[in-house]
Amino acid sequence: MSTNRKVFFDGIRPDLFSGTLTQDQVNGIDAILDEWEVRKLTDLRWLAYMLATTYHETNMTMQPVREAYWLSEEWRRRNLRYYPWYGRGYVQLTWEDNYKKMGRLLGVDLLANLDLAMDPRIAAAIMFEGMMKADSTVGDFTGKCLEMYFNDTVDDPIGARKIINGTDKADLIAGYHHGFLSDLRYAQGAPS
Repeated sequence: MSTNRKVFFDGIRPDLFSGTLTQDQVNGIDAILDEWEVRKLTDLRWLAYMLATTYHETNMTMQPVREAYWLSEEWRRRNLRYYPWYGRGYVQLTWEDNYKKMGRLLGVDLLANLDLAMDPRIAAAIMFEGMMKADSTVGDFTGKCLEMYFNDTVDDPIGARKIINGTDKADLIAGYHHGFLSDLRYAQGAPS
């Protein structure tokens, strides 16, 4: 079943975006929804959690960002021990090995062009691979994956934060998850 995007955007606009969405926000969300549909996934809790994570990690821009995007490249060069492989994307891909593994997995040369992780389509694919896989040989983020927190017996949007970043802001992101999930479920039932 596909998501009626108009109904979905009409729902999240007042619920999560103070009544307005920019075209860039729509485009970023569309990149994530497109990746979801290409992969033919069905558990809307996974999609809602990915959207909630993106919402938080990008400061609601829904666009790929650079780690410490409010600071300069020179600051990143001086202060990040993994420079130039600092965080980029919806969920901040970091470290040379992770760029290499994810690039190999996606069939793109991220090492030759680190900023490919800033392309919304590639950033979405990185997020899906990193959040769905729990095998460090193929580029996961922490050894945790969505299936561990959302399955037939578990529904744990607070614990799911461990997929990305320990328990940092877990309650806050779980709240965003519930908002996205409610609007996704409503949009799934709406006629196209």
